[in-house]
Amino acid sequence: QVPAVESGGGLVQAGGSLRLSCVVSLQTFSVYAMGWFRQTPGKEREFVAAITSRGDISYYEDSVKGRFTISRDNAEKAAYLQMNNLKPEDTAVYYCNGAFDMATLASPGNFPSWGPGTQVTVSS
Repeated sequence: QVPAVESGGGLVQAGGSLRLSCVVSLQTFSVYAMGWFRQTPGKEREFVAAITSRGDISYYEDSVKGRFTISRDNAEKAAYLQMNNLKPEDTAVYYCNGAFDMATLASPGNFPSWGPGTQVTVSS
C-alpha cells in the first residue's frame, strides 16, 4: 500500500470522459506497481486497472477494456486513469493503491488502508 490522494472525479453524462489522478507521497514511487479500484455502496471494492512500476504492462477489468487507460509518470509520482465512453454502471468512488507486484493489486482485500477516493457519477 502507498499513501495516495485521488482527484479528478465529477459528474458526467454517459459517453463522456474523465481523467483521474493519483498522487503518491513517496520518494520510492517508481518501484511500485499501481492500481485503480472502485466501490459502490453495498458492494465490495473491485479491481479496475493496474500498471507495472515501469509503465510497460497494464491490465484491465473486462468491463473497462477499450474504454479506460491507466498510465503513470514516475517523475511526478503520479498515476492516472483516463476514462472514455463512460457508462452509468461506472458510477463509483475510485481509489488507487500500490504494491511491489502486480499479483497483489488483483485483490483489493490485500490492502488494509486506502486514500479518500474520488467520486465519479455518470448520468444516463
